[in-house]
Amino acid sequence: MNVALRWWLCCTVLSILGCSRVDLEAERAAILATDRPWQEAIAARDVERAISFWADDAVVMPAGQPSVTGKEAIRGFVKETFKIPGFGLRWETSSVNLAPHGGLAYALATTTTTFGGPDGKPVSIRGKAATVWRKGPDGRWLCVVDIWNDDLPPKQ
Repeated sequence: MNVALRWWLCCTVLSILGCSRVDLEAERAAILATDRPWQEAIAARDVERAISFWADDAVVMPAGQPSVTGKEAIRGFVKETFKIPGFGLRWETSSVNLAPHGGLAYALATTTTTFGGPDGKPVSIRGKAATVWRKGPDGRWLCVVDIWNDDLPPKQ
């Protein structure tokens, strides 16, 4: 095969591969679809189901605490968190932004964390969160970075 023909075939193959389109809306919907089952796992205090949404190499960065790296460390963090009396966590994802190739994304959310106060009455704290997501070879989206912090309390 001559050089010109090889060059033409190579360019054709590369242009075809480069033109494959990722359905970003479908990928965005797939990430948003994790919200409900992840929150249900947390509400049920199901450690294994809750940690299944994080990648094995994920990093969790809790407010005011050291980072937690890797699935085993996250498992321990989740177990301890579930021991907090009245603990609950809800969030509403406000946006999901995907990289053009469709393999990475980040999401922003508002959060509400609840727990039992010193007097036993429920306390709710509003906050915000950012998560980074990576699509695995199996097509499943997993959280690889999870960070949040609390909003300032309202002025009295």
